[in-house]
Amino acid sequence: MSTRNDSRDSAAPDLRTARAFGESWNRIGTVYSREQFLEWFAPLGPEDFIGHDVLEMGFGNGSLLVHVAQESPSRLAGVELADTGEQTRRNLARVTAAPVEIHRGDLTQVDLGQFDLVYCIGVLHHLSDPDAGFAAVLRHVKPGGRFHCWVYAREGNLGIRLTVEPIRRIVSRLPWWITKYAVALPLVTPYYILAKTLRLLRLDHARSIVRWIPLFEYTRWIAGEPFRFFHHVAFDQLVSPRTRYLERSRILRWLSDPSIDHDTTYLILRNGNSWKFGGRKRDP
Repeated sequence: MSTRNDSRDSAAPDLRTARAFGESWNRIGTVYSREQFLEWFAPLGPEDFIGHDVLEMGFGNGSLLVHVAQESPSRLAGVELADTGEQTRRNLARVTAAPVEIHRGDLTQVDLGQFDLVYCIGVLHHLSDPDAGFAAVLRHVKPGGRFHCWVYAREGNLGIRLTVEPIRRIVSRLPWWITKYAVALPLVTPYYILAKTLRLLRLDHARSIVRWIPLFEYTRWIAGEPFRFFHHVAFDQLVSPRTRYLERSRILRWLSDPSIDHDTTYLILRNGNSWKFGGRKRDP
């Protein structure tokens, strides 16, 4: 595994956010299951990684790199602004695959060359300039190559924006351990009970009756996960100094970029409250 420090300006506007997430990611191992990995990337599948040059923009602690590395890419690289290299190396140590290039830097500023597939999961909505983040994704895609992203949606998140967001603006300034154990833990416990109750009652078969429940689609999805994942998600929501909820219209504007082959684009509402989107870059 190779490690390289790239642009890492201490005045970078996203450095505080990166440090906050670094506090989180350095204290947990790989939290994503293979099922979560596959669902996050659909409509892409494992075959889309095989034999290709792949780049992750904003790799956290390498949780997704671990899965991608097992799909036999010809080259795999990642860039992350937070200081999570050691935890990422520990996570990747379990993978007996080709070396992974680990770069530390601001994803909006680095130039790592071009790749067959570039993905950015759960990062653009935390940037000070999401437009610059998406531009960086496209910049790293080869002509004819693919990109895939996931972001929080403005649509479907009214409850989160009205309740969690005001809390986040306050507790994101506190020491991480207070946010995690004194705030996230008691807040997520009743939600965990609600999700498990809905799963037990199998209300997913009566969607016409319960669709009024806020975040029903998301709750139905996360209900299958263990409590530690609920706690991780809650902490992840609260620890960030900056979170944006991106409108469908903004994603469509990104996908209208003239460098993109518009016949290949997709925009999918995931669990009623987030967007998966991607496509191919034009091959001149």
